[in-house]
Amino acid sequence: MRDGWTGRLWAEAAGTYAAILEHPFLAGLTDGSLDPELFTHYVVQDAHYLRDFARTLTIVGSKAPTHGGVGMFARHAAVTAEVELALHESLLTELGIQNIDAMPLAPTTLAYTSYLLATAYRGTFADGFAAVLPCYWIYAEVGAELVKSGSPDPRYQRWIDTYADDEYQTIVAEVLALADDVGPALSTADEVRARAHFATTARYEWMFWDAAWRREVWPV
Repeated sequence: MRDGWTGRLWAEAAGTYAAILEHPFLAGLTDGSLDPELFTHYVVQDAHYLRDFARTLTIVGSKAPTHGGVGMFARHAAVTAEVELALHESLLTELGIQNIDAMPLAPTTLAYTSYLLATAYRGTFADGFAAVLPCYWIYAEVGAELVKSGSPDPRYQRWIDTYADDEYQTIVAEVLALADDVGPALSTADEVRARAHFATTARYEWMFWDAAWRREVWPV
């Protein structure tokens, strides 16, 4: 377990992370049993999500109190837009999806991205930072865990490798180091609010995989 402020955040979200690791969607990635149609649904929704995640990072970075923070989030927004979306585009082609814009956002995708953007726009730097942190961190932890088993499906293995990769893990370590500097300097009220944002978006991470597992669509 980590020390410092991020250690506290992770301890409070431990139950959510345990539920994520136990989710049948992730189990299906590693044993290769996941229905490709469910994976396609996930990749489409994640491509939609990453567009707004990159936008959120630019907003968070614009509020960073230091030049280093501004630069870090700008770099990460570019990485999200270029590297991760390139992976998704290649997977989408293999999965037979030509145009994600023709595929509607699922309810959970819209709810999650709306929460991120609203928090970043309306809140402080710490609010937005805490809201985006679970996406960074949980994917790094999931990637590091799933790569231990790997996957017999090369598409699923490529997805796992993206988040288990040393380069991605280094990015997340940089973000966590900044969080451990930011957290202790917050007022009591600001710190409580930031922790609440972290807990909420960690839950959204579970919901995102679960929505793909259910192939979630609008009910009406």
